[in-house]
Amino acid sequence: MRQVQIAPSLLSADFARLGEEIKAVESFANMIHLDVMDGHFVPNLTFGPPVIAKLRPWTKLPFDVHLMIAPVDPLLGDFIEAGANIITVHPEAGPHIYRTLQFIKEQGTKAGVALNPGTPVDLIKPLLSIVDLILVMTVNPGFGGQAFIESQLPKIKDVRRLIDESGRDIMLEVDGGISPETASLVIEAGADVLVAGSAIFKGDASHYDKNHKALRGQND
Repeated sequence: MRQVQIAPSLLSADFARLGEEIKAVESFANMIHLDVMDGHFVPNLTFGPPVIAKLRPWTKLPFDVHLMIAPVDPLLGDFIEAGANIITVHPEAGPHIYRTLQFIKEQGTKAGVALNPGTPVDLIKPLLSIVDLILVMTVNPGFGGQAFIESQLPKIKDVRRLIDESGRDIMLEVDGGISPETASLVIEAGADVLVAGSAIFKGDASHYDKNHKALRGQND
């Protein structure tokens, strides 16, 4: 049985107190998920390297940075310098995805590739030798709180099979519409890491641990 990791997404946290929000989930989080959006590649704006750099001293947990920006290559160094431990990019965000992943790895940072709902699984086959993480989006990227796209479950299963056949230690992360109801579906399909925003940051900080347990099916 795989040990499922939880990556709370700060996209749903209180932006006025992000440091405190990180502290509130630190006891159960395996990593902190940071969604970076540029208003161009996706229709929303969030934050960039300066905010991530300011948050870095708040925790020793890995920063799992999902870059929804294009072109992505010119800013990779800035995000690495700001404290990213994992950087996930979209194949559509640059002309040479393998070169992009190579650069991330050469800096000593883990590299991930993201699949939008409309991105075919076959696209990642040539990348299995270099990636550390594959992110399957179960919503269209750009906004938190969207409804889970159930048709992506077969894609998660296909990615799980490819990872297992590769023999490499690659994390399979799922992001989008994760709730106590959908978490069990994506875990069964093969997910290792659940990105959860609104499902975690619901209510005040006193509720976060209970919300996390609900995702794991641990009911008090």
